[in-house]
Amino acid sequence: MPVVSVAGGRPPRIVGAMSSAVPLNVGITRSAATGTAGAGVKRVLLAEPRGYCAGVDRAVETVEKALEKHGAPIYVRKEIVHNRHVVETLTDQGVIFVDETDEVPEGSLLVYSAHGVSPAVHVSAAERNLRTIDATCPLVTKVHQEAKRFARDDYDILLIGHEGHEEVEGTAGEAPDHVQLVDGPASVDNVTVRDENKVIWLSQTTLSVDETMETVARLREKFPLLQDPPSDDICYATQNRQVAVKAMAPECDLVIVVGSRNSSNSVRLVEVALNAGARASHLVDYAREVDPAWLDGVQTVGLTSGASVPEVLVRGVIDLLAEHGFADVQSVTTANETLVFALPRELRAART
Repeated sequence: MPVVSVAGGRPPRIVGAMSSAVPLNVGITRSAATGTAGAGVKRVLLAEPRGYCAGVDRAVETVEKALEKHGAPIYVRKEIVHNRHVVETLTDQGVIFVDETDEVPEGSLLVYSAHGVSPAVHVSAAERNLRTIDATCPLVTKVHQEAKRFARDDYDILLIGHEGHEEVEGTAGEAPDHVQLVDGPASVDNVTVRDENKVIWLSQTTLSVDETMETVARLREKFPLLQDPPSDDICYATQNRQVAVKAMAPECDLVIVVGSRNSSNSVRLVEVALNAGARASHLVDYAREVDPAWLDGVQTVGLTSGASVPEVLVRGVIDLLAEHGFADVQSVTTANETLVFALPRELRAART
């Protein structure tokens, strides 16, 4: 029976990436049960891609460059990205994380997190004369623009996402009179619209692709004329990491996902692993949270990390697994990522 559990340095930049939907080099040597790997050999299947996406890389670098340029303290609204290690590291460097703008001294520098903010937050910051730098992921900004566009055209916008998530609050805040939150398939029955001819769905960027499509299918049963967003809202990195996990999960006795429990895309990777055939899956922030008992009777461990996780944390798990006999590490590559995002204009080097 599947088991789920949750436990509590920046990487070299992954030249971030839009990628082909066609797997490139999955490269899994089949387990002993299929007759091609040695019986009793303990191995790690290491997902590629994993870890930092282009939006997270940009957001973390934004805060680092702001510290270099302006010095400590600087303020960040919410967590810059949903990763415990990143937040703790930046706190040690003089970053102060706040929940709302009224916690920031007037005239101070405030960075908006990768998850985006609503127009009301911009207004509040202006009222306090705050200097601001917007580190919102450009893919989240795209969803904001879609929400504004369809609100102008007087559509009912069904926003698929998790209640309380910062990204959902920011997107919904762009058009509060037009947006309804749809938190999974079970909530579809409660959705009502004004005109079934003018309904569109959008989504939080970090959701499970499969669950989102299930929600969309149920919405379309209820509203046959439901329109799709102009382009995918679930970000390329979220999709790529889920595809890699799906590729390796059927071979895995255990899948370890490195990521924080408030990271939506990390939590989704645990669910994807179980649904794709892994016998067990666990979410950890650090290698020290791996319970040796999880490894009893295990031959193949799958390892991946969420899109806000520095590579140093994955390397810590690899080292721990090696200490327990899992020295054979095999990459499972399903996409190459090459996308990068420019820093906010306030931090770009002046052209000469």
